[in-house]
Amino acid sequence: MASATKHPFILIVFLIHSLLFVFPADSTPTPSPSPSPSPWPLQFYSLLYMNVNGSNQIVDLWYDWPNGRNLNIIQDQLGKRLYDLEWNNGTSFFYTLDSNQECETKHFEVGILRPDWLDGAHYLGQEKVDGFLCNVWEKVDFIWYYEDVVSKRPVHWRFFNGMSAHVMTFEEGAVREDEKWQAPVYCFDKGTEYSTSEVKLVHGVLRASISYLLSCLFGFDF
Repeated sequence: MASATKHPFILIVFLIHSLLFVFPADSTPTPSPSPSPSPWPLQFYSLLYMNVNGSNQIVDLWYDWPNGRNLNIIQDQLGKRLYDLEWNNGTSFFYTLDSNQECETKHFEVGILRPDWLDGAHYLGQEKVDGFLCNVWEKVDFIWYYEDVVSKRPVHWRFFNGMSAHVMTFEEGAVREDEKWQAPVYCFDKGTEYSTSEVKLVHGVLRASISYLLSCLFGFDF
């Protein structure tokens, strides 16, 4: 099977984890207060419509901070459904539940996103998106985050590479049943597990190989 980290949505998730580790929240006080993005609820479910440079995806996002786990169920248009199960110990499983029984296991130096992962984002003002008046923030020139002014719920995410997410539902407090967080047994077969050589801990700072990321994003060979 194709490497799971070449899947656009999974690569974006990985990049967010890596960049936020390298560029932590800026604690420098600002002269005049600006709106701050709301922290993510400790547990929620969200249905996302993704556009990846013209390709469409539906993503079911289950976030469960107290139990240290996050699940993205990624449905490509007229294509396969991929499960991206992430644990706070750095282990991620990428698998299908079809007859092919595909699975990859990867280990990263960081866990799932913290609820306050947007701390330190730069406020850009207000903009109307998808019919909602939103406050807009940008973080490390990587993600632009749109939040409804009234409800404080996320509305839209835009990424540096043109990928975008429209938040269709956002159910605070929703919890997925424990038995549905278990990776399938074939993920634990000998030979399916390995550590990613693309992720390195250098001088205490997690970073991804630039050549590998450019290859994934733009198809460059180095």
